[in-house]
Amino acid sequence: MTGNGPDHSDDTDFANADRGLIARLEPGQVRDDSGRVVWDADAYDFLEGECPDSADPGLWRQSQLCSRQGLFEVTEGIYQIRGLDLSNMTLVEGDQGVLVIDPLISAEPARTGLELYRAHRGDRPVSGVIYSQSHVDHFGGVGGVTDGTVPILAPAGFMEHAVSENVYTGPAMARRGLFHTGSHLEAGPRGHIGVGLGLSRSSGTVTLIAPNRSITRTGQEEVVDGVRIVFQMTPGPEASTEMNFYFPEHRALCMAENATHNLHDILTLRGAPVRDARVWSRYLDESIALFANDSDVLFASHHWPTWGTDEIVAFLRQQRDLYAYLHDQTLRLINQGYVGMEIAEHLQLPPGLEREWHTRGYHGSVSHNVKAIYQRYMGWFDGNPAHLWEHPPEEAARRYVECMGGIDEVVRKADGYRDRGDLRFAATLLNHAVFTDPGHARARAALAGVYERLGFGSESATWRNFYLQGAAELRRGKPDLSPTLGTGMAAALSVDQLFESVAIRVNGPKAWEEYFVIDWVFTDMDTTYRTTLSNGALTTREKPRRGEPDLTITLNKFRLLRLLAGKGTEGMSFSGDEQLLDRLLGLLDQPDPTFDIVTP
Repeated sequence: MTGNGPDHSDDTDFANADRGLIARLEPGQVRDDSGRVVWDADAYDFLEGECPDSADPGLWRQSQLCSRQGLFEVTEGIYQIRGLDLSNMTLVEGDQGVLVIDPLISAEPARTGLELYRAHRGDRPVSGVIYSQSHVDHFGGVGGVTDGTVPILAPAGFMEHAVSENVYTGPAMARRGLFHTGSHLEAGPRGHIGVGLGLSRSSGTVTLIAPNRSITRTGQEEVVDGVRIVFQMTPGPEASTEMNFYFPEHRALCMAENATHNLHDILTLRGAPVRDARVWSRYLDESIALFANDSDVLFASHHWPTWGTDEIVAFLRQQRDLYAYLHDQTLRLINQGYVGMEIAEHLQLPPGLEREWHTRGYHGSVSHNVKAIYQRYMGWFDGNPAHLWEHPPEEAARRYVECMGGIDEVVRKADGYRDRGDLRFAATLLNHAVFTDPGHARARAALAGVYERLGFGSESATWRNFYLQGAAELRRGKPDLSPTLGTGMAAALSVDQLFESVAIRVNGPKAWEEYFVIDWVFTDMDTTYRTTLSNGALTTREKPRRGEPDLTITLNKFRLLRLLAGKGTEGMSFSGDEQLLDRLLGLLDQPDPTFDIVTP
């Protein structure tokens, strides 16, 4: 904490996090049908103790707040399930049943949360669902609360964005996501203590039911089960498609994930398109103008609510100013010739923001957010010609180690920097050593120790998780993971997206000399897709107008899903050169779910 940091004697957040508690889940575990534990809140009981030397005090405090679990009353008629997943599930009582907002990541915690609500509020049927945005922690548990025979509201473009990450870079993001969330770290004072936005993510059954009512514009009003809702579209900041919404009769404002009790990511460390801090700030300002002065309570898809009109206005103003300041000051310094790394090193928040707990970098950080803003405007290249064509990490490491006198000398020098407290440069030297010789036991152990110390000192939960997962893999190797294409969501992909998922797996060099055309006739959609393999690129066109294919395959979408899952061609018929399908499948690479990160 800096001298301008928050007041540790201020317990307002703890009072708000505990306010309205009706019942905890006892015991705090959720299991799937096989008995496997998919969520364990009790594993974090250690957070009730004093902050140890192995954790940043602010992050420890944040995790203590996120560990509050159970059913909470937000205001009359609005309730939240908190602490049963990374996100919150909100329940709004209607005339006949209850509306569910953002049903967690997986079906089992969502079902358990609904059961906890019903045990204290009566056996109300689910009369509607709202997805506030397109990330999985806002929809993945929907199968645990409904079969889809109710109104399901979502912002325009929801389905496209909800599944697109799982098509293009899903395997890579899943691998990086393991570091981001720390999901394979053991919960404990020297291990996993949270993610900043919540404790962890559940590991149950991810589901997706397509929305049947689309929100397309700010000011749009909908009535579901007698509940009136006014919407604000906010695409582009925290999610590609997202919306805030207001309940006039409750004087309650839902901010989705646009305003939470920490600094969020402009670019998540697991990987994603860079978000727009400028637009983020402007939407928050619009929220103030539209709703804040008519609100008595503000709640979101993470963390605890804020009560009181004045408090809500102040909270949103500070969140607005936070993203505006980071954006504008980064651009100011860009135009003075500074590069992202330099700006991140020196940019500080103004005292009025530094003093607030909810602006701290427990999930995002000023450092990596500034670099993300630089990346959005200037790209990866900082303009220095020496950085235009550098050697990749392995080759550069070998040369650095050679120049410094060999790997043993590099480790010795790194020990000196570590002992003087310069953990950052010790990590740089030891990373070169490991990338030169990943089997060098002393280098691996030394780097693991430095990563661990860096993790223990990190205010950001995601930084801590990256460092500690890196240390764990250096010591024990990589976890055993299976490749997946958006578990539970493959069926939600459009045919276009399914073919795109095939195209990015084509091994280009192996396919350089191939040329063939396949028509895929879908009987369930009364349409035809044509795939053309040419110059190592697989392109797709719907309803081809001319030319004859080399092979025609008649099938339905279900059969295509089975084919891509490796379950054969049963139920498909062929006309033309049937061997072309085998040739195409033989050109596809399998994603590597455990590619190396901390070793070459």
